[in-house]
Amino acid sequence: MKVIQVFNNISRKGLSHFPDESYSIVEETQAPEAILLRSKKIHDIQIPPSLKAVGRAGAGVNNIPVDRFSELGIPVFNTPGANANAVKELVVAGLMLACRNLCDAREYVKSLDGTPEEMGKMVEAGKKQFAGTELPGRTLGIIGLGAIGRSVATIAIKLGMRVIGFDPDLTVEGAWQLPHEVQRAGDITQVLRESDFLTVHVPFNASTEGMIDAKSLNIMHSDAVILNFARGGIIDDQAVADALDAGRLGRYVTDFPNPILQGHGRVIALPHLGASTSEAEENCAMMVVGQVRDYLENGNIRNSVNFPEVVLGRGSPYRLAVVNRNVPNMLGQISTMMADLNIAEMINQSRGELAYTMVDTDSPIPDELLAEINGIEGVLSARLL
Repeated sequence: MKVIQVFNNISRKGLSHFPDESYSIVEETQAPEAILLRSKKIHDIQIPPSLKAVGRAGAGVNNIPVDRFSELGIPVFNTPGANANAVKELVVAGLMLACRNLCDAREYVKSLDGTPEEMGKMVEAGKKQFAGTELPGRTLGIIGLGAIGRSVATIAIKLGMRVIGFDPDLTVEGAWQLPHEVQRAGDITQVLRESDFLTVHVPFNASTEGMIDAKSLNIMHSDAVILNFARGGIIDDQAVADALDAGRLGRYVTDFPNPILQGHGRVIALPHLGASTSEAEENCAMMVVGQVRDYLENGNIRNSVNFPEVVLGRGSPYRLAVVNRNVPNMLGQISTMMADLNIAEMINQSRGELAYTMVDTDSPIPDELLAEINGIEGVLSARLL
């Protein structure tokens, strides 16, 4: 029985994809084979020797000590794109809230009192102060063209907007999925300079922390609107507050409230609603459960943030999976030790300092041989599947 420890409220629809006869889903255990979580911060977790995988039902992994797990040969899975539609819809909502002054207008109406005739007159007298702008013809800048960024670009084009985007890590596959109308910027500065609205969709890490700072804001139009539905910390809140106060920025729409911006009249702050739909939570849960199951049962790796992508069809009932440091002659040592077995198929991939090998054989792999492979210097884990 494989024990899966669950933090946070993971969708039951997703968890149901763990078969009851072979998996036990628990909240407390000293020996989990895998951990599933959403926003729970586990940087200080004591990592048990039984742990083989970590899965996050979401895209960002800044709440997970990825480096610590890498050192132990434990893959960390995430679910890129599973919540893309939910975030896309919220970005569109943010655009509407900002360009049509809907929050201010709602507060004005809430303050009205009187007879129907009196309220009607106040509505007509006051509405002119909330006149907004329309989206067609306006330029939306997108920093980060992953699944969410591409989804936002597609809907923005349908709304009649001009879209310019930048992503230095855009893959060939990702580029194929971009609408042809999207203009690829040469750098972030070009996006900042041309955007009426700017939305960011990048992970939060050392390279993106404070990506949009005071210098960036000075490049933008003085009436520009920034939307942050990615992560707090990517945009410098103090720099935003200063720019808003100085009239160098139009509005800021964020999913990450901060004391610096709390109550500011030109800030629209939401309580981290980006992926808070039942559909997104189910999509993320089903995706991460499928990935963790496939790794535990077959050794396949899809959507890991620290391991290479490795998928090998199951043609033999006997499989060895080895995680090791990416150093010379590791594959040679493993192959030599397995010289007495007929290898049906083998795959080896590396990513950074880690390498991963799967070997299918025509006959069972003895426990003694597994112990020898685990004893190779640089091998982090070896297991039979």
